Amino acid sequence: MTAAGRVNETVVHVKNVTVRMKNQVVLERINLQLDEGKIYGIIGRNGSGKTMLLRVLCGLVRPSEGEVWVLGCEISRPGAFPDEVGAVIETPGFLPQYSGLKNLKLLASLRNRIDEDDIKEAIRLVGLDPENKKPVRTYSLGMRQRLGLAQAIMEKPRLLLLDEPSNGLDQEGVRDLHILLRNLRSKGVTILLTSHSREEIETLCDAVYYMERGRLEALPEVQGSLPIEKHL
Repeated sequence: MTAAGRVNETVVHVKNVTVRMKNQVVLERINLQLDEGKIYGIIGRNGSGKTMLLRVLCGLVRPSEGEVWVLGCEISRPGAFPDEVGAVIETPGFLPQYSGLKNLKLLASLRNRIDEDDIKEAIRLVGLDPENKKPVRTYSLGMRQRLGLAQAIMEKPRLLLLDEPSNGLDQEGVRDLHILLRNLRSKGVTILLTSHSREEIETLCDAVYYMERGRLEALPEVQGSLPIEKHL
């Protein structure tokens, strides 16, 4: 049950999805269901298809076969994009000459759903100062990662897609990230993340999937733990 007492809703439903690019199969017959208010992890080697799956769930890549439903919308059809979704996929890109706040204000203006106070709140939640006037080109990798996360959460999405979210963060940053993700989960946000960190997967995720050569399989729990060591 969710905090509001409702039965958990299915947020993502992927049915037999295959993606081909240049006659190469990148994702092969993917089936996946994500329920409301849970954190899911995907592990796998570089090039296994993890990032491609996130791109499909964002509507950035259309599957060659199969169906993708996100929050009740079939996004596998042309022209359809998921709503109420936040994402950090690969390295976040920003206009280097502007401050973090100005970058996020420009992005927020595309849909006009939030105001400056909402943006500043998101920046604070990830441990940055919204009043910092320094341009993004002076940011460290960890600061850019935090700003990317602020961008992903500022419109209060119901689904959050994170590609290696702890990349570039120091120990304190990783701890802050985990606290934030747990708080979002408690509010009913569904989170799908990729990670190479065994600790991150074990401490955060309600369920874990392993991807190899474009194929996805669920890792079963074994006596309350997940057998992920051999996959990392």
